Amino acid sequence: MSLSAGPGPGWLLFSFGMGLVSGSKCPKNCLCQGQEVSCIGKQLTEYPVDIPLDTRRLSLKDNRITTLPAMQLGLLSDLVYLDCQNNRIQEVMDYTFIGVFRLVYLDLSSNNLTSITPSSFSVLSSLVHLSIANNPHLLYLDKYTFANTSSLRILDLRNTSLQTLEYTGFSHLTVLQTLYLSGNPWKCNCSFLEFVIHLRVSLLNQPDKYNATCAEPAGLMGWPLAEVSHPLQYMCITHLTNQDYTFLLLIGFCIFAAGTVAAWLTGMCAVLYQNTHRRSMGDEPEEEPMAKVEISRQLFLGRSSSDQGRFPEVI
Repeated sequence: MSLSAGPGPGWLLFSFGMGLVSGSKCPKNCLCQGQEVSCIGKQLTEYPVDIPLDTRRLSLKDNRITTLPAMQLGLLSDLVYLDCQNNRIQEVMDYTFIGVFRLVYLDLSSNNLTSITPSSFSVLSSLVHLSIANNPHLLYLDKYTFANTSSLRILDLRNTSLQTLEYTGFSHLTVLQTLYLSGNPWKCNCSFLEFVIHLRVSLLNQPDKYNATCAEPAGLMGWPLAEVSHPLQYMCITHLTNQDYTFLLLIGFCIFAAGTVAAWLTGMCAVLYQNTHRRSMGDEPEEEPMAKVEISRQLFLGRSSSDQGRFPEVI
């Protein structure tokens, strides 16, 4: 069974058993109303226990929580809204959200995220809004990070340490409408070209597009990502650098040297072949004149001997 199919019967039975214990309780110092639990600004250092299992909206913002335990969070199979902004969460693992496959809204902004594993959001096929903004230690996102979030419409990547993004990680997000990219040290090199072209030709709404600028290289520093595709195309496709010219010169010299050696070897082989052929053809003609001389000598000797037995004719 795939992860996107949701938890199995065993998991549901376990959840039901936990519900008998803590189904209708409310976490200490939190506010529970209907199917909404609010634990905003309660100085929590850990994920709160005793959250009702039928909770659909959970707000944990403005606390000091360092991790999201998959076991406890996974019991909230009806959860559609999770706000964890302004905490101290350091990483999101493959199994963190395995039980909350109905999640529509997820806010992980203003934390201490250093890594997000490629399959962290793999079960969140219903996710519409995702924010991982204001995580200054987040350096990299794998191209498969958003592989299964095909319903994503709003994505916020502001104010991280991301330097590049792969186009293949976004090409399948066909319903994505709004993308925030400002406040990142974007490295506008040739590997970034496909992504910036995608930004230019797509219909994405980029509210901060003129604040999302290149940090490298020096020649493109300060250029907005929405406008950098043309100079980047020139630099990567039509423009040759000194290194490119050196490489082409080296390749040309190698080709010239290889061609010269090949031509010399071909010429030598041709000369040797012709000499061998001439020698083989020259032996046969030498035999014919010698044979003719021998035949003539024999005829002459035979004629002389026959003349010696005769008297000379009297005319």
